[in-house]
Amino acid sequence: MVGSTPLQGDVFEGNRAVSRVAFSVAVGPGGSRRRRVHEAGAQRVRFPNGNPQVALDAVLVNTAGGMTGGDRFDVDIDVGAAAHLTITTAAAEKIYRSLGPDTEIAVRLDVGSGGALKWLPQETILFDRGRLRRSVDIALARDAKLLLAEATVFGRSAMGETVGEGRLIDHRRLRVDGALVFAESNRLDGEIGQRLTRRAVTFGGVGAASVIKWPGHEADAEAVRAKQNDYTGEVGISAWNGFAVARLVAPDGAALRRDLTTVLMALDAGPLPRLWLN
Repeated sequence: MVGSTPLQGDVFEGNRAVSRVAFSVAVGPGGSRRRRVHEAGAQRVRFPNGNPQVALDAVLVNTAGGMTGGDRFDVDIDVGAAAHLTITTAAAEKIYRSLGPDTEIAVRLDVGSGGALKWLPQETILFDRGRLRRSVDIALARDAKLLLAEATVFGRSAMGETVGEGRLIDHRRLRVDGALVFAESNRLDGEIGQRLTRRAVTFGGVGAASVIKWPGHEADAEAVRAKQNDYTGEVGISAWNGFAVARLVAPDGAALRRDLTTVLMALDAGPLPRLWLN
């Protein structure tokens, strides 16, 4: 008789999603165009109709409908010299309950000289007992442009769902001409619900986001602060060493989306992905 534990382990491993999307963008006739595209597993990338003379639009699609413990998704994007790319996701990414292993997301973004990238995925929703380990590594040429927004929502308030326990480990690294100019690591582990009540965390909010702009200056920070009366939650921003970083905390996912949209428009983001507006 086969023991239940090894068999269950084999079944668990066989049902994990390991996926990768990798593509490059280069300037061609008529504007920015996709070049090499690789898709594996449950990830796809689609390029909806737009005006590539301004920027190429790309949408990441998770055909699995969500992620859970043991899943791993990799995203690898190269934006060539003078090319422009705006990328988002088809829907909010859902991180479901794990029986132990972490869900892993690894993102690598490379932007060449004169290139511009807007990395604007929709929110990541962490469910109760979800476990997520995420890294975003960015390499920029000195004269490249970056606007990055990452948002996380703990549970779905509209559905009466809360997060009691779980794990979120976030790493972000930004290099310019090979030199590390920004690095941060955030970790929430164990009793997340209790930790979110602390003033130094979210003070009871269940939505949090970070925005990075390169190049970013004090004028960007002033533009965001000028909208202070329009925010539902709390927003803070600082600019130093050539870039600006904004932090947002909101009482729910809808409020976070509204505040994040206001911040991005204040930072002169231009047209946001149409999927953000649906």
